[in-house]
Amino acid sequence: MVGKGAKGMLNGAVPSEATKRDQNLKRGNWGNQIEFVLTSVGYAVGLGNVWRFPYLCYRNGGGAFMFPYFIMLIFCGIPLFFMELSFGQFASQGCLGVWRISPMFKGVGYGMMVVSTYIGIYYNVVICIAFYYFFSSMTHVLPWAYCNNPWNTHDCAGVLDASNLTNGSRPAALPSNLSHLLNHSLQRTSPSEEYWRLYVLKLSDDIGNFGEVRLPLLGCLGVSWLVVFLCLIRGVKSSGKVVYFTATFPYVVLTILFVRGVTLEGAFDGIMYYLTPQWDKILEAKVWGDAASQIFYSLGCAWGGLITMASYNKFHNNCYRDSVIISITNCATSVYAGFVIFSILGFMANHLGVDVSRVADHGPGLAFVAYPEALTLLPISPLWSLLFFFMLILLGLGTQFCLLETLVTAIVDEVGNEWILQKKTYVTLGVAVAGFLLGIPLTSQAGIYWLLLMDNYAASFSLVVISCIMCVAIMYIYGEHSSLRPPATRPLARPLCPAGLLTPHLSRAPELLPGHPDDAGIPTAPLLSDLLALRLSRHHLPPGSGPPPPPPESSSLRVAPGAERAPPPAPTARGSAVA
Repeated sequence: MVGKGAKGMLNGAVPSEATKRDQNLKRGNWGNQIEFVLTSVGYAVGLGNVWRFPYLCYRNGGGAFMFPYFIMLIFCGIPLFFMELSFGQFASQGCLGVWRISPMFKGVGYGMMVVSTYIGIYYNVVICIAFYYFFSSMTHVLPWAYCNNPWNTHDCAGVLDASNLTNGSRPAALPSNLSHLLNHSLQRTSPSEEYWRLYVLKLSDDIGNFGEVRLPLLGCLGVSWLVVFLCLIRGVKSSGKVVYFTATFPYVVLTILFVRGVTLEGAFDGIMYYLTPQWDKILEAKVWGDAASQIFYSLGCAWGGLITMASYNKFHNNCYRDSVIISITNCATSVYAGFVIFSILGFMANHLGVDVSRVADHGPGLAFVAYPEALTLLPISPLWSLLFFFMLILLGLGTQFCLLETLVTAIVDEVGNEWILQKKTYVTLGVAVAGFLLGIPLTSQAGIYWLLLMDNYAASFSLVVISCIMCVAIMYIYGEHSSLRPPATRPLARPLCPAGLLTPHLSRAPELLPGHPDDAGIPTAPLLSDLLALRLSRHHLPPGSGPPPPPPESSSLRVAPGAERAPPPAPTARGSAVA
């Protein structure tokens, strides 16, 4: 038979303490746990999984890159991912509100907001370009298939037979002399590259020469922000329903493209180029740096989105299970996307008679130049193009939902009154309009220069710095505020390896916490430091040592957490009278 005190502990509360509320009626919660998992998967799995990871993998040693990549996942990615989920879930606050635990580190929350703002601005521009290519694919012949367009130059040479440029038919393969001419000439440019540079972007010659705003891209940018706003019009209540489609359908498209790709001639060569290990690369520091940066960028650590999404969880949700599932799903998607990309690129390289390295690219060059050009070689190429760019749109929207919700939640939680909670839709609209206006310069003729500049520097080393400061603040600063907890739960030593110390107790983290949020959702007891203290006391102290358990207290005489008992009276001098 379970006693009354044990029942309280099973619910996460200490004896004689009020039972924890599992739901946050003021801020709201996810409709169910699947919505949170799908939203987090959509947040973590983004464009970087498709256009960044495959390129990093083959450039840094192919299959050998998997070793540092998964090492970084296990020792950096999953622990940080879990720490942010548990932090947000316990506090039920956004990336700004959680730092009430240590106000002097609130700048970390502002840093997360700045990172999310930068990424949110240019990320939606990438989505708008994907929208533009999606609409352009609604034709019987892709506009970047041939060199007979008004924007093409004399240097343009397509992968299709030059003798069929006018009648639209396509050959089975290129003649050997034409293949040599197209691919070994220094002046050769592909029709997809000229379509990208000279028609879609009308690229200027310098980053400071903005030129004109490309009105088609501006219109697609407005469509992108409108879609994001409509999906977030009711916060997590509406976005939680949208992710059932946006987070799952990209896997359907990836599978369709994978099946089509591996059936093409030359696909095996591309996949082998992607996976063949070069073990000498492991000794290079740059490879490990790329693995770490990809883990940080791909999982979304230090962006503030994980804390925000977890803040809408129920208090007793198993966030350890979710962190492992989401992290592994994200990294497995990256590897799977590499098969999809390199099977098509291998087919293209085989068609041209060149090495795969000649056609491989990353970033916008892969998404809007190399891969679209490879799609022109397939039968019914507009269909495959529609599927590919629709997948890019969904991958981008899944991340953009969380970026916008991160900013909105931070603002609403920071103000915190009833009025702004009721007007959250208007806050969402205001942030979306501001994001649209800030994204207009990126649709100019020099916009791609600024987009690549923000992509390279907005979420790179800054994520490492933010994560390190956050770990120090939670584990060492907040963990040292022993006046905030009962004596029995004070930490006994400073931890040296958070990941190793936490592992055996992560799955039941909320139930091990001695405190609970107050009415405003602010933690009244430490989060990870209690787990560390429990771990250390069990494995580094002999049996029977350590602080004794607190004596039983009646509800009427209960000592507040952190309150010290009155010291015993000092002994009086012999012979003195006692009053």
